[in-house]
Amino acid sequence: MDPFDSTESQGYNKSEKGAENLATRLPWARFSSWLECVCVVTFDLELGQAIELVYPHDVKLTEKEKTSICYLSFPDSYSGCLGDTQFSFRVRQSVGQKGSWFREEDTYNRDAPGTLQREPAHYYGYVYFRQVKDGSVKRGYFQKSLVLVSRLPYVNLFQSLLKLIAPEYFEKLEPCLEAVCNEIDQWPAPVPGLTLNLPVMGVVMQVRIPSKYDKPGGSPLKQSHKENLLPAPMVLPTVHELDLFKCFQSVLIHIQMLWELMLLGEPVVVMAPSPTVSSETVLALVSAISPLRYCCDYRPYFTIHDSEFKEYTSRTQAPPNVILGVTNPFFIKTFQHWPHIIRLGDLKMSGDLPKQVKVKKLAKLKTLDTKPGVYTAYKTFLHKDKALIKRLLKGIQRKRPSEVQSAILRRHLLELTQSFIIPLERYLASLMPLQKSITPWKTPPQIRPFSQEEFMGTLDHAGPQLTSMLKGDWIGLYRRFFRSPNFDGWYRLRHREMTQKLECLHLEVICEADLLDWIKDKSEVEIVDLVLKLREKLMKARRQQLPVKEEVLEKLENYIQTVIGSLPEDLQAVLHRH
Repeated sequence: MDPFDSTESQGYNKSEKGAENLATRLPWARFSSWLECVCVVTFDLELGQAIELVYPHDVKLTEKEKTSICYLSFPDSYSGCLGDTQFSFRVRQSVGQKGSWFREEDTYNRDAPGTLQREPAHYYGYVYFRQVKDGSVKRGYFQKSLVLVSRLPYVNLFQSLLKLIAPEYFEKLEPCLEAVCNEIDQWPAPVPGLTLNLPVMGVVMQVRIPSKYDKPGGSPLKQSHKENLLPAPMVLPTVHELDLFKCFQSVLIHIQMLWELMLLGEPVVVMAPSPTVSSETVLALVSAISPLRYCCDYRPYFTIHDSEFKEYTSRTQAPPNVILGVTNPFFIKTFQHWPHIIRLGDLKMSGDLPKQVKVKKLAKLKTLDTKPGVYTAYKTFLHKDKALIKRLLKGIQRKRPSEVQSAILRRHLLELTQSFIIPLERYLASLMPLQKSITPWKTPPQIRPFSQEEFMGTLDHAGPQLTSMLKGDWIGLYRRFFRSPNFDGWYRLRHREMTQKLECLHLEVICEADLLDWIKDKSEVEIVDLVLKLREKLMKARRQQLPVKEEVLEKLENYIQTVIGSLPEDLQAVLHRH
């Protein structure tokens, strides 16, 4: 067995094998399943920030995308980042750009959790920036960024990869980068549910790709004992999770408010001292409502050069539903009209609880040296969970490791989100038609429309109080949630899944019916109509990759052939041709 193949094979079905086969046929196809490209951004005295190199060389980025990547790959001058700095950004893809080949293979998104699906319209940029004194350069400083551009929100995996390859690249330059890209092009595709060994520069990174079938809040990856790999793999417990406790340490007492702002998709600006703090805080905020997908726009690092700058800072309309992470103090004046601004100071992980920032009036946000705080007039719907704060404070006194504190915080946020979502899921399930109403000879019945008032009526006996101790105005929170992009995104996704479930049930019912008995007394026109409808259903099931067993589809294929065989030869010939 190849030690660099996956160590688990659950869920590795025909469609994944198809993706793997395609990966062996197309140039850079395996690389493309992980990354769009790798960019090197440097500082040119005449041009300013400029892309020095894009690899693979045949990757086509638009001028707008190149400009965005250039400006977002350097900390702005206010951050004063000397040495090595790592951070992330997220940028809109130019309209009309074709995605990578792998996006055509929708198997990854079908099985990945909603929060980790490939982005169809945005790129993530993972940056390793180096700024060191260098007398041989006119400005006196060597300034360069190595940037991994991907559609996958695997911040932990890609930042860990950069830690391995960037220092080596800055020493050895392009040949080193070419070798790394060739190694990534040998990696197996990221199939949800699999544990993969990913070799790069003499190190094997072992990661597990999360699946939507995982139990929420399950334990992170431990090293696999099935193999004795040499060298021993570098096990990454997670591909995407951040140290939540570190990210939220100065706003812990406001965690309830921040969760509500994320749930409702409110416009939020995070003002931070560096792109690292800015990007990690924004990504931590977005993950706070997991497993619910955050459906608004978010920019972990945003600059005045961003192509959306005018759109997002306009005072002629209400601020958009977006979270922006910024470091330039100029933004304090620009965003004065925004409803929620989180101003963070330098994060220092020490034995004591960092000074907790206060909630302040927006009117106080005026000067460039404004003190850290949460500037908002927002009043939470739910009460604070004082027990959580006490537990985390006790953890600090007892020097509990940061990853344990993060696990406590993540569990709390997960349970809070689940308490909110479970009543909605329960009500949604009641809108599905009864299974006995699905018959083979009729179009499946419709899913009943979502009624907000009907849902509110279920909360007395089946509301969040069944799973959460938190008191407060849950009904007010639901009413506000119904107006948010997050509700719209959640409902569309669930409705699509329910429609597909209905389609699968209908296919199964058709396969259990006696089609030959039904066609006995039917005219040729009706039989041909049946064949065409069954074929269309079969094609739709395969095209949309419906979660239906392969044997059901094969049985349906056989039925179609049997029914065609019962027709006169001239009609058979026509149907076999089309």
